[in-house]
This record gives sequence, C-alpha cells and structure tokens, in this order.
Amino acid sequence: MHPKMENLKEFKARIFNALSDPVRLEIIEFLRGEEKCVCDMTQHVGVIQPVVSRHLKILKDCGLVKDRKEGNRRLYSVSNPRIFEAIDAITPELVDFLLRCIIEQMV
Repeated sequence: MHPKMENLKEFKARIFNALSDPVRLEIIEFLRGEEKCVCDMTQHVGVIQPVVSRHLKILKDCGLVKDRKEGNRRLYSVSNPRIFEAIDAITPELVDFLLRCIIEQMV
C-alpha cells in the first residue's frame, strides 16, 4: 500500500479514537455553535477541570479543536465544522440497524 494511504488510515484511526469517548463527544457537541472556555465545559459535562483539559488535549492533538487566548482564559472551538458531518452520520436509524445486526449474530 502507498505510504500516504497508510498515513491517512492511521490519522483517521486517531480521529475516531479521539471521538470514541462519550465525554469528548459531548465536548465537541457543546462546541457546535460557538467557542467556550473550560469553565463552561466543566459545568456542562459534569467533570472536573483537569479531566476536561485532558480530553481537550486529545481533541487538540488530532486537530479537532483549536484554542485562542483571551486575557487569562483559553477559548476552545471546533477547528472545522465538517467533523459534524461524520458525527451526524451516526443516526438513530443506523444505531438501531447495527444493534439488530449484533443481536442476530448472537442468536
């Protein structure tokens, strides 16, 4: 396989890994409309600041979120709203279908 294609697969895997955690998904969804500070995110997702910061680092390391400094705060936003196309592709209908497939394989 061409090295560039292999790198693309690896990077896609990193993105899906970053999105695989419910807290990180909730953070991404919370940032859907506008940038937010960590203090807003901690209240929204219900976890302490160090945990939110750790999740933000994972999201930032694979390019899903970006930040900017404003005074003594950092404001985070989604780096490219097209990521929501991938997230939104996992519809309730798709989830139901996949669950039925899992159940069928078990019987």
